[in-house]
Amino acid sequence: MSVTRTFDLLQRYAEKFPNKSCALAAKINGEWVKHSTQDYLDNSYQFSYGLMELGFKKGDKIATINNNRPEWNFVDLGMAQLGVIHVPIFTTIDQPGYERILEHSEAKYAIVSDEALYKKIAPLVDKIPTLEKVFSFDQIEGVANWTEIRDLGKESGDKHKDALESIKKEITEDDVASLIYTSGTTGNSKGVMLSHKNLCSNFVSVSNVFQLTSDEIYLCIMPICHVGERMGNYQSQYSGCDIYYGQNLGTIADDLKEVGPHGFGTVPRVLEKVYDKVMQKANALTGMKKKMFFWALNLGLEYDNKGKGAWYKLQMKLANKLIFSKWREAMGGNIKAIGVGGAALQPRLEKVFWAANIKLLNMYGLTETSPTCTINRMDNIKFGTVGFALPGVEVKIAEDGEILAKGPNIMLGYYKDEKTTSEVLKDGWFATGDIGELDGDGFLRITDRKKSLFKLSNGKYVAPQAIENMFKESEFIDQLMVIGEGQKFTSALISPNWEMLRGWCRENNVNAATLEDAISNKEVVTHFNALVKQINPKLGKDEQLKRVRLVKDEWTPDSGELSPTLKLKRKVIREKYTMVIDEIFGLSSEN
Repeated sequence: MSVTRTFDLLQRYAEKFPNKSCALAAKINGEWVKHSTQDYLDNSYQFSYGLMELGFKKGDKIATINNNRPEWNFVDLGMAQLGVIHVPIFTTIDQPGYERILEHSEAKYAIVSDEALYKKIAPLVDKIPTLEKVFSFDQIEGVANWTEIRDLGKESGDKHKDALESIKKEITEDDVASLIYTSGTTGNSKGVMLSHKNLCSNFVSVSNVFQLTSDEIYLCIMPICHVGERMGNYQSQYSGCDIYYGQNLGTIADDLKEVGPHGFGTVPRVLEKVYDKVMQKANALTGMKKKMFFWALNLGLEYDNKGKGAWYKLQMKLANKLIFSKWREAMGGNIKAIGVGGAALQPRLEKVFWAANIKLLNMYGLTETSPTCTINRMDNIKFGTVGFALPGVEVKIAEDGEILAKGPNIMLGYYKDEKTTSEVLKDGWFATGDIGELDGDGFLRITDRKKSLFKLSNGKYVAPQAIENMFKESEFIDQLMVIGEGQKFTSALISPNWEMLRGWCRENNVNAATLEDAISNKEVVTHFNALVKQINPKLGKDEQLKRVRLVKDEWTPDSGELSPTLKLKRKVIREKYTMVIDEIFGLSSEN
């Protein structure tokens, strides 16, 4: 059947996958609890009926602030087929951020995961006129539970059944399905209005790339409130996969082994952490085992998808049998493809994972593009690029290098912000704010964010993202932010990879019990300066790092340096390390 509205997925389930015992699953008290196709249909329809009984109508809004769980789907499609607009919000923002979004979106209800979030949101009911009530997914004493709405619908279903079918027929693909607020790395988030067509056109196209089937498993590990994981969730439902919800980012390794998924979506930061753990274990090996590992790793770093000679292929066959097969086993043994987006993917990771027959499909998009514009294919990939456009999507480069996109996936606009909408949407083309290049085959390479570019005092522009990605190829660098706006030279702040650095300190008899001890040690500083000198020649003169400073903090969303989607929050980092930055540029530029 044709899927042009998100809730058409429910009818597709009923027609194509009516007897699935596991449409959705989540781990509760140590056990995977599964929901069948019929559970999914019943819960979604009953939620719709409950909202109707409460007086909800097309255009009303409900916000969800929750961890990944099957209930999200029940309320999501339950809202959608009634024309109620879903406002999914990250769980990691502060209370003023919640207040701003809930007030701006005019959400009538908010549904939260747990008691901690409830305590943040409940006080806002008295402050925000449009917010009437807060519900929870978890059972919390004295707090209204989402099942109250569902159970109300169960009781009143016969009363509303015919009316709901009439309402569904009136909802078009161009109606707003969701209002998603951007993660706000450069300021207050904006409410992106996405239509049913925006979302459906995207996940149907992406499902044709991943080609998952109804007897396969998709593991949902990134926040489902993010449009990227939402697309992964929808495309998996479209394909009829069993969808398992990972517990949290800290349990990924265990969830992969237990579930054995065939696909999942992630951001490069997660893969970097996986790679770092592999490297930690490898460095602890001794003798022949260690030699074999690094022999295989070096082969992987030479991998390309264009085909090498017979000797290389023979070596890779052996490396796969002895080393890389263990990587696949650690990821459950069934991985067909991993969708990667949200930030720059390091080429070394791309090559090594492909060498291990774990196919990373690097893609590009934004919340405003629902999200995917371009993606590499399993049989057509270029490393270092984010692939080529999906069918029906057009991509071109403006005169100033900005990436422009056009197609059925482009948002309707920003909610209550016509001025900003008109600035980024012109003649159907969306100005992404990213800088990039298209090669002769249509493959897109991202250079940087337009707002991240800065000018040195000599008038030369510096694109920090490409520099950062190059330096993060070093296993000793966890995060790095390039700085130098208005200065004579380019510099950087480095958050070291403590696990890798700790091993180096042991091997080199450097006494450092903590990262704070390490970054003040002369030998460690010398080590990092040597890394910089090794990489600098690969860069242009103005891009080379004249000075770097090590910082003792790991940058995370919780500590504020990264967005919920694990991108650098440059303004926050600059403000946090103002004294360090002043010290860097207050010195003479001479070595």
